[in-house]
Amino acid sequence: MEAFLLISALVLLIILGMPVGIAMVILPTIFIAVTNELPLSTIPYQMYEALARAPLIAIPFFILTGELMNSSQISERLMTLSKSLVGRVRGGVAQVNIIASLFFAGMNGSAVADTVASGTILIPAMKKAGYSPAFAAALTATASTIGGIIPPSIVMVLLASGLGLSVGGLFVAGIIPGLLITGLLMLTTYAISVHRKYERSDTPFSFKAVFIAFKGAAIAMTIPLVLVCGIVFGVFTASEAGSITAIVAIFIGVFIYKTFTLSSLLATVGRSVKLAGSVFIIVAAAGPFSWLLNRIGALQGLDAWLTSFADQPVMFAIVLIGFIFVTGMIMDAVANIVVLGPVLIKICLIAGYPELQAAMIVAVGFLMGTITPPVGICFFTASFLAKERLERVALALIPFIVVETIFLFLLIAVPGLSTWLPNLFGFS
Repeated sequence: MEAFLLISALVLLIILGMPVGIAMVILPTIFIAVTNELPLSTIPYQMYEALARAPLIAIPFFILTGELMNSSQISERLMTLSKSLVGRVRGGVAQVNIIASLFFAGMNGSAVADTVASGTILIPAMKKAGYSPAFAAALTATASTIGGIIPPSIVMVLLASGLGLSVGGLFVAGIIPGLLITGLLMLTTYAISVHRKYERSDTPFSFKAVFIAFKGAAIAMTIPLVLVCGIVFGVFTASEAGSITAIVAIFIGVFIYKTFTLSSLLATVGRSVKLAGSVFIIVAAAGPFSWLLNRIGALQGLDAWLTSFADQPVMFAIVLIGFIFVTGMIMDAVANIVVLGPVLIKICLIAGYPELQAAMIVAVGFLMGTITPPVGICFFTASFLAKERLERVALALIPFIVVETIFLFLLIAVPGLSTWLPNLFGFS
């Protein structure tokens, strides 16, 4: 009963417009003030404990690297490359949106940043090409989830910090699932485009055009390659990798592409600080909120409930995905990853899932929450960029949510999608 009232209060505060991080701090503060069980200093202490994890240092650097690359005309170069690859396909501009998200994923590691970077350019382009604003927004929001799967990924860093897992192992585990969901979204988009007779480019496919476009974006694309390979092969830690690539990104923008001025560089750093701050506020707030969930026995109850299905593989998969889907609808993805991620992964281990597979299921599941109403931040962001009503975008999201749900069941049914590549590189 206490857990139900707590979650209800959290959802109510979010619906009333209170930021998620503030709501998650207020509720344990009220609990302590009313019960007088512990001093109020417990709240800042729990917030500090939530942040005192070395892998989290990498997050601001990943965000800064992504913002630097997106601000140095890389967006346009990636769009050109994407168009040369898939522009001829039916629904070409929509397909470019998906491929661009795949490239952006290697630049910023954030679904929200991906939505803004690709949506700002491609949503107007899709509307101009005859796509409905709702479809343009729905596709952009859904494709942005690739940014949380393909390395480098902020979500994976959060999971690694909470569970003591290898950041490199989680990064490698995300490669095949990231490519698979990209392909599934492209197939879905193609089917919708054929049915609705959406456009396709009259320009024939050209290897020369692909080569020229690749040449223009090649320097920037080495950044995520160096970052991931460096972490995977143990050349440097995730934090070191982030700082190195941020420096290289500044060098490319200033001396190679020559697109940075002092004012634009400062503006980029400012945006990075705001985005990193929004992530860390939620991570910090998750500390006292997790403490409260433990105090009232909510996490233990969840553990016992899900574990009761552990010897029924099909039912366990259905209940697990259903729970992730519902909580994703009412809580922020970062909060879910930090608060519920460790518990769910522990339960998956009891049910016989390999650790990396469990982590990938939880990560992808909660990333779906960024596109589902009522609190999906990518859903809101894409709707705003498309200037479309939320309910219309929600309806347009349905086929994509169905595809992502099927994708989740695939991750459960085929462990090798998450584990084969990490095993190949020596991650257990």
